Amino acid sequence: MKSHLYPALLFFLCLNISCNGKSTSQPQDEETIAQESSNILIVYLSRTNNTEAVAEMIQDFVGGEMVELQLKDPYPENYQEIVDQVDRENKSGYLPPLATEIENIDQYDTIFIGFPTWDMQLPPPMESFLHQYDLSGKTVIPFNTNGGYGIGSSFEDVQQIANESRILEGFSVEGGSERDGVLLAIKDERAREVWEEVKDWLQKIGVSENP
Repeated sequence: MKSHLYPALLFFLCLNISCNGKSTSQPQDEETIAQESSNILIVYLSRTNNTEAVAEMIQDFVGGEMVELQLKDPYPENYQEIVDQVDRENKSGYLPPLATEIENIDQYDTIFIGFPTWDMQLPPPMESFLHQYDLSGKTVIPFNTNGGYGIGSSFEDVQQIANESRILEGFSVEGGSERDGVLLAIKDERAREVWEEVKDWLQKIGVSENP
């Protein structure tokens, strides 16, 4: 599990709070905050670290635990090779086995799931996760990064597979484009812009921020 902070972004947020004299979050006692954070899980798949960057921002706002999905047999490093493999998996319906195991998933009420758009669909490893774990009755919140082509059918795929869950409005943002040699794009000034977009989205769907 990972837990990283963006120092520059936190400075930016603290400066904003200082200038306005107050935080945008509602006052809560520490026990309540800890209890809510312990019920949140952020599961993500990230090849070029853009989805991970958004996952870290979500964690900074709402707390919770982060888990990065890893495969038992990792995808190739070569971009075209992974494109070809994912295309074959999508056509055959193959679900790649996960090396990641979440033994205590029952303790989480709210699960954010983050992924890039691959082949204009939900990536096979995220499909593996949704099929492997029973999320019935839980609140599931998708978030996505993509190379400028949008979410494809990925959010619909989540809705179809996790159809016994409460699915909230997802978040999507343009990240890198590995095809064009652009890897981590959500950094520096772009990261500050995405930070604000993530904050607005969380407020819109009614997920409270950490103070």
